[in-house]
Amino acid sequence: MTKKTVTVPGISCGHCVNTIEREVAEVSGVASVSADASSRRVKISWDPDATDWVVIEDVMKEINFPPGE
Repeated sequence: MTKKTVTVPGISCGHCVNTIEREVAEVSGVASVSADASSRRVKISWDPDATDWVVIEDVMKEINFPPGE
């Protein structure tokens, strides 16, 4: 399993958290997603044999919650 924590500046409420967790969890190979509105961080675990970080990042961009630099 590969794990990554990213800052997502656009997170501002519980609805944002729910949207991120629901949409990213639908990516094949993603094992867990945990978003936090107060820290604006998202923790993601995934199977690198099933998906790449680029795919996950693209989904986050598509739902208007791109990871910050």
